[in-house]
Amino acid sequence: MSETRPQWGSRVGFILAAAGSAIGLGNIWKFPYITYANDGGSFVLVYLAAVILIGAPIMMAEILIGRRTGKSPVGAFLELGSEVVGGRLWSAVGGLGVLGGFVIFSYYSVVAGWTVYYFGQCAYWSLNGITPHIDADLGRQFGDFVANGPLQVTFATSFLVVTMLVVMLGVKRGIERVTRVLMPILFSLLLGMCIISVWSPGFRQAMHFLFHVGPLTSEAILEAVGHAFFTLSLGMGALITYGSYVSRRASIRRDAAVICVLDTVIALMACVVMFSVIFSVSTAERATTFSKSAAILFTTLPRLLYSLPFGALVAPVFYILVAFAALTSTVSLLEVVVSYFIDQRRWSRHRAVLVAGGMILAVSVPVALSLGANDLLTSIAPFGQRNAGLFSSLDFFASNWMLPIGGLFISLFVGWFLSVDVSRSELETGGEEFRLYPVWRFLVRYVCPLAIIWIVIAVIGGKAFN
Repeated sequence: MSETRPQWGSRVGFILAAAGSAIGLGNIWKFPYITYANDGGSFVLVYLAAVILIGAPIMMAEILIGRRTGKSPVGAFLELGSEVVGGRLWSAVGGLGVLGGFVIFSYYSVVAGWTVYYFGQCAYWSLNGITPHIDADLGRQFGDFVANGPLQVTFATSFLVVTMLVVMLGVKRGIERVTRVLMPILFSLLLGMCIISVWSPGFRQAMHFLFHVGPLTSEAILEAVGHAFFTLSLGMGALITYGSYVSRRASIRRDAAVICVLDTVIALMACVVMFSVIFSVSTAERATTFSKSAAILFTTLPRLLYSLPFGALVAPVFYILVAFAALTSTVSLLEVVVSYFIDQRRWSRHRAVLVAGGMILAVSVPVALSLGANDLLTSIAPFGQRNAGLFSSLDFFASNWMLPIGGLFISLFVGWFLSVDVSRSELETGGEEFRLYPVWRFLVRYVCPLAIIWIVIAVIGGKAFN
């Protein structure tokens, strides 16, 4: 590892930064939705198994690649790939990760901007004693908001600028310092919402639904496997990049386990809050309340949050919580791109952040205008009408193709091409003998690739993991 390579100030700093990368809208909204859609308890058990058997092994593989080389994804694969079959061609896997971070950030910043806007909206409602109660009005308000080009560009750009400022400060003074503050706040806010949920009418039914065991379909198993992969920020080089800043004394396997636990605990806490809200309304209303679209966060959920005990406090807190989760994710997305320019182009961090941020902004602006503000950008549909619009098209392409393919090749590289001596030495650095190494290697060589291939086949067959 280069002597000038920055490192995390502590093990806690790395764990919180990596957990922050993983924890985002997928934990706060998508996991509760897919858990609800797949009948709760049994789905959760399969998901936990998938995290252990698929998510954690690939996470360990990504971190060890980063720490072994002390480089970002492209440089890491250039170095390690030069020693195996395929040579420098493996750098394309790292390049795919950098491109994935770029593409995802370009549309994720738009959604992140929504959370800030609705925090302000809920704060206004609470301070003025206004309780939103008509879903049709909330839906119309949201539709007007996303179709307002200047507002969309303003909030997306603002979130991008904040992210740039954090990353520009560097690994220790920026990323680590911010995540060490935001992650405990995020956890505390969510814990507080869980406690408040105990007094909601639907809490008891929510707990029964979340933890009961029932029948499970093959579609539900696929959904659990897919989410276990996507929720941990795998396949896009974020953990390779963060891993490149990890100390030689750190235990990769222990840190990966803690990150997976934190990610899962946050997702389950979000379920407690969401299900308590959902089961507090009638069965007929529930069908329209909990839909696959994350837009429901802004078209229906505000009213339901205000129906909870202390709703005037809960509503704005919820949106600032989601905004914090989004920021810790966007920071990791930008760092992947920035680290490429620093390592491969030898740019200063200041220059790399400005150029990378400017390039992402150039894409984010048309993405922000593709939700109704511009007819052409709104109607473009390279992946079919189901994913019409530049926003949905980029989301579909990144989530369903870039990330799975990146994860597949990372798993194949570490499992089949990287020497046993290299992988084992990295996983045993900072701790005692890794007795489960044969199990981990089996999972990375066989189970993880087959699971990702299953995801890709499902996408080819029409499944979408947006």
